Amino acid sequence: MTAPNSSERKACWEARDLLWKCLDDNDGVTCQRFQTEFEDKCPAQWVKYFTKRRDFLKYKEKMQTEGFTPAEGPKEAS
Repeated sequence: MTAPNSSERKACWEARDLLWKCLDDNDGVTCQRFQTEFEDKCPAQWVKYFTKRRDFLKYKEKMQTEGFTPAEGPKEAS
């Protein structure tokens, strides 16, 4: 597999940005067209990376706005 050239990278990033905007504004079902376009315009490894990256960024944003609440561990016996 050859590395994407400049115009292919730009098309991939634009498809990614459109998908992410759709996902932020709507539910996932209405974004299927953008998901398909994203997968068609980007190498599979990039799709995997960008998907994980978005999940991480959403998690990070949630931690910054809501804070971290540790899970309760086992109760200590007295």
